[in-house]
Amino acid sequence: MHRLSNRHRLTCLTLALSLGLGSLGPAAAQSTTALPALGDTVSADFSPAAERQLGERIMQVIRRDAAYLDDVVLQDYLLSLWRPLLSAARARGDLSSELSDRFAWEAFLVRDRSVNAFALPGGYVGVHLGLIGMTTTGDELASVLAHELAHVTQRHIARGLAQQRQQSMLAIASMILGVMAASRSPDAASALITGGQAAALQGQLNFSRDMEREADRIGLGLLEGAGFSVLGMPRMFERLQQVSRLNDNNAFPYLRSHPLTSERIGEARTRTGLNGRTPPAPTLEHALMQGRARVLMDPRPDAARNWLGADGTALPGRAGALLQASTEAHAAAVMRDWARMRDALERAQPLVQGDARATRALALVRADLALTQGEAAQAQAALAPHRRDGSRAGELLGAQAVLADSGADPGSWRRAAEELQTWATLHPRDHRAWELLGQAWERLGQPLRGIRAQAEARYLLGDLQGAIDRLRAAQRLGRPAEGSADFIEASVIDVRLREIEAEWLQRRREEMGR
Repeated sequence: MHRLSNRHRLTCLTLALSLGLGSLGPAAAQSTTALPALGDTVSADFSPAAERQLGERIMQVIRRDAAYLDDVVLQDYLLSLWRPLLSAARARGDLSSELSDRFAWEAFLVRDRSVNAFALPGGYVGVHLGLIGMTTTGDELASVLAHELAHVTQRHIARGLAQQRQQSMLAIASMILGVMAASRSPDAASALITGGQAAALQGQLNFSRDMEREADRIGLGLLEGAGFSVLGMPRMFERLQQVSRLNDNNAFPYLRSHPLTSERIGEARTRTGLNGRTPPAPTLEHALMQGRARVLMDPRPDAARNWLGADGTALPGRAGALLQASTEAHAAAVMRDWARMRDALERAQPLVQGDARATRALALVRADLALTQGEAAQAQAALAPHRRDGSRAGELLGAQAVLADSGADPGSWRRAAEELQTWATLHPRDHRAWELLGQAWERLGQPLRGIRAQAEARYLLGDLQGAIDRLRAAQRLGRPAEGSADFIEASVIDVRLREIEAEWLQRRREEMGR
């Protein structure tokens, strides 16, 4: 991942994993009591529960790394591709009811320029921004997600990891992170794992030809079942083959773990009947997101400056013009050239006319960039038609815009807090919602609720000690009057503190027995 090439950061990340820092979210804490301890050795029967626990531990480290990107706009687009594929897997019977209930099924973003996507144990799939930036259609991006999803549903990862029968899951989690780092910087990873360990585990993480063929076959079925064009897969294969030949500079780690052979490309073309068929045209929504990913994958001003004036010749027609406008708007925002940013957004507006999905995506982009500029009122105006669409992006950007508006009345802040509270209750693993909720309650002079929300956010990010410190600070504020709303909140804080302290101690015991 981006920035994991730094030796010291790699060492700290993996040590954090080995020391057991981090935790499950509030909801999961109550539903995973039967999970095995991570100090247990991996058995030949690598159960879904064990795989989920292993994936959770790895994600606790990833979420705390700077390369982990919770961009609500790009994440909204990613989920619009991911969720239909999941539904198709369930409908087709590719996803068993046990795995459906046990695994996290979470797709997340990584701020990295390389073209890569990867599946982790337990239903987690990471997508590098470089992959979004080089795909020209949503169907191509969906084909990669479908392929990775198939690896998970067929438990290809578990098959390989079950070979590590004498290793603890904690040790395997550490080695997986080391292998991920080695894909970018082998020298840095040497501080974490020996070459023999890395080679052995990498051989088990790399998928066999049979597994690749199976993932291709099932992935095509998922694409079709989800309503995407199956031509996205062979087109993606050909694109990867073409660009990797032109630029083989370690920018395509996806090809190392998923070897792309002429046989795979030929089979994909045959299954989809690509010859003689016209591939789908690029969508406007994807062009907008492609431009955003291009810039966000490397947020340095020098990189953004290079994107200013970039053309959209990679895409035809309106999509190309929109790609250019999106790239320029985001690059100008990084450079704080607000006039150029607004000009690019104005050029984009007529290009999305008549396309509902692109119109909504542009509204989210405009709102986010307005918040970057400090224009809360403009953000609220852009979001107005989509504020109540039930999406995470609409909910969180809307709340952020209200809280950033210094001229808003307390009634607006309270409504935002209540809506965030409802969202966090329904989505208890959403750390960003808890962070915003903490800000909202503090703005309203409710420190007890604010500190508790901050503690939940730290907990979800794997910072158990930070969560404990905040909950103890809330207790020091004093005991509210019995029967009051704050009294109930204080009781919740007491319970959560005991739960998290118990989990912290359990992690330490696991480490001592490792």
